[in-house]
Amino acid sequence: MSLMERLFKLREQNTDVRTEVLAGLTTFLTMAYIVFVNPSILGDAGMPKDAVFVATCIAAAIGTLVMGLYANYPIAMAPGMGLNAYFAYGVVKGMGFSWEAALGAVCISGILFVIVSLVRIREMIIRGIPHSVRTAITAGIGLFLAIISLKNAGIITSHPATYITLGDLHKAPAILAIVGFFLIVSLDRLKVKGAILIGIVAVTILSFFFGGNQFGGVVSMPPSIAPTLFKLDISAALSVGILNVVLVFFLVELFDATGTLMGVANRAGLLKEGKMDRLNKALLADSSAIVAGSFLGTSSTTAYIESAAGVQAGGRTGLTAVTVAVLFLACLFIAPLAGAVPAYATAPALLFVSCLMLRELVDIAWDDTTESVPAVVTALMMPFTYSIANGVAFGFISYAGLKLFTGRAKEVPAIVWIIAAIFVFRYVYLGAD
Repeated sequence: MSLMERLFKLREQNTDVRTEVLAGLTTFLTMAYIVFVNPSILGDAGMPKDAVFVATCIAAAIGTLVMGLYANYPIAMAPGMGLNAYFAYGVVKGMGFSWEAALGAVCISGILFVIVSLVRIREMIIRGIPHSVRTAITAGIGLFLAIISLKNAGIITSHPATYITLGDLHKAPAILAIVGFFLIVSLDRLKVKGAILIGIVAVTILSFFFGGNQFGGVVSMPPSIAPTLFKLDISAALSVGILNVVLVFFLVELFDATGTLMGVANRAGLLKEGKMDRLNKALLADSSAIVAGSFLGTSSTTAYIESAAGVQAGGRTGLTAVTVAVLFLACLFIAPLAGAVPAYATAPALLFVSCLMLRELVDIAWDDTTESVPAVVTALMMPFTYSIANGVAFGFISYAGLKLFTGRAKEVPAIVWIIAAIFVFRYVYLGAD
């Protein structure tokens, strides 16, 4: 038995090294934007952008490597979008805390995250998620991916009156993204291996001719991480004024990552009777990555929904994740090459995956509104609030509430009541931020 087979059990998952590596490359290309976007956002909080770039790459590599080698799941990790915005604009610029104190809050939330994973509270929460809500999480992530991809392609844009509207379809990004989408769907239907990756590469090449994309080279030396390494301030994060921040980080990390893990695993066919094998290992992987990221100098690390693109490309084991981790480390030296892939080149891949994830809605018991309505609420709240955690939260609340008001409270597991109550407390007393 080869080393790869012993580590990742490729035959058991009916996959091979080539498929897993290509899947890892696909996932990386769809999420490589984070190594450039994260420093920009945290830079607005006063953090040194060059050091944050290095911290982002290393934190993503560490978290993804642990997920691959320890949990053997094809799920990639990186500093989360939304969490980094809350860190920069909510905590630092909005509340006036230093970025060092905010990093301390991230660290404490990560430690709490590790604790609830070790004592299996988080596993209990996941196993207690009702079937309808669990199914809707996958569909909701699909909708979330759709709105992200359409925005990145310029097909939709913001509007002061209607909030969202059709973008300018005469622009190159939108046109190239549409071409890439039809290319990917057609190749996949014709059973061409690597269809998603081919689509991404094809649009990237076309972007140099029609999209005004500029090639900045291949290799560059990474800057120093010293300005952010071990600069977190735990004592400041323990002050009364920032405890609310710790709680918000913790709740969002808990349910954002939980929703992503369940959704991606379900899409990969890795759930058995609604359960994940090695679940606690996956939970420990993403929770420990948060702590590591805070020491390196970046906001909370979480499981990435873009992992669904790699799953669609055939990724089934931790080898996909290990490939992503290696590419994040390589990105320290090949940042110009990674930066050559525009957001609208990966948008078609994400939109295609989102279309496939929506078919999960067929498994919902539509004739029972106490099951179907919470499922729909879960799915819709993810894209419309731009948060997986909010979708899960409103799913729990609506599920418990409807069962209570229709005299079927006994059908609700105890853990659902507890989580619903926690989220009601959060929204009523702590606000939505």
